[in-house]
Amino acid sequence: MATATSNMHVAIAKPVTLPSCEVSKSSVAVFSSGIREASWTKLRSSSHISSSLVISQNITSRPVKFNRMITKAMSESNDTKPLPGLPIDLRGKRAFIAGIADDNGYGWAIAKSLAAAGAEILVGTWVPALNIFETSLRRGKFDESRVLPDGSLMEITKVYPLDAVFDTPEDVPEDIKSNKRYAGSSKWTVKEVAECVKEDFGSIDILVHSLANGPEVSKPLLETSRYGYLAAVSASSYSYVSLLKHFVPIMNPGGASISLTYIAAERIIPGYGGGMSSAKAALESDTKVMAFEAGRKHRVRVNTISAGPLRSRAAKAIGFIDMMIDYSSENAPLQKELAAEEVGNAAAFLASPLASAITGTVLYVDNGLNAMGVGVDSPVFKDLNIPRDNRS
Repeated sequence: MATATSNMHVAIAKPVTLPSCEVSKSSVAVFSSGIREASWTKLRSSSHISSSLVISQNITSRPVKFNRMITKAMSESNDTKPLPGLPIDLRGKRAFIAGIADDNGYGWAIAKSLAAAGAEILVGTWVPALNIFETSLRRGKFDESRVLPDGSLMEITKVYPLDAVFDTPEDVPEDIKSNKRYAGSSKWTVKEVAECVKEDFGSIDILVHSLANGPEVSKPLLETSRYGYLAAVSASSYSYVSLLKHFVPIMNPGGASISLTYIAAERIIPGYGGGMSSAKAALESDTKVMAFEAGRKHRVRVNTISAGPLRSRAAKAIGFIDMMIDYSSENAPLQKELAAEEVGNAAAFLASPLASAITGTVLYVDNGLNAMGVGVDSPVFKDLNIPRDNRS
């Protein structure tokens, strides 16, 4: 965020003449002198309105000349002064982010943005990926991507093993319990992790759901098995219900919960199959219902971010991520590749007091692609004068 103060300078251009017109209207203009300076910003102006007038008259106009006012914003940077705007301040807040297994997905970007705003970071990592993640973190393989805007490194206070498909130890089947990928880890069901966090830290303020899985995601919906469909819904949407159910009792009032969804919840995205589109639709619906329930009972806000495509390791497993990124670049209002930190920054805003009245919302962070009704790169539109961003 910029640390700049701005002075406004006004330049006067040449006079402009308007044609004659008849105006006959009774109007009231009230100029109030009671302009109160807000606590969160300072207003500097060379003009002051100090009178309160009531005007009511008929006016017949003649050609009018006036000087066109052109406003230019001149920025004066001063890094030693406090930020003059509305900073996102999460100092003293604690966040639990479920679903981080590497350093290039949205979960990692959200953790960095929350950390940059001052929040303490706790992480829940899928049990089979835990050893690799912790080893990479310990050996400094993530150090480059841990760098925060002030040059410091993001600190992760604790990493918990987590498999959000299972709510309690009783839900875990024997073949999972005996699986060597789970050997050496304990207390990794949702309920157990929430209990461990409570024991270790007492409470949290922010809960982030950044996980999804569909074992048959490459299959069209009509070829998806019941098992594949239900597995996608279980891992990608009910897992959020379970996380909030078990964590909301230890969330401080005024806390915030955030998940990640995708436009396939609302629009047809060929190739995003296996019940994943259904899971995301359920996630968005659940967000609204949980916003009501968690808001009424616990004063916790619940929102979801509909993020555009990202070249993460998880997304590459779908197989068509590069195609979707190219499509977005060609058709979105903003012709650029989406950066993970843009989603992270949106999450930090939603988690902050600046978003204290926002809940039950799907926030689109996708360069505006959700607003488009057609793909403008289609040959059908070749004769239309479609604007393009030709800057390199």
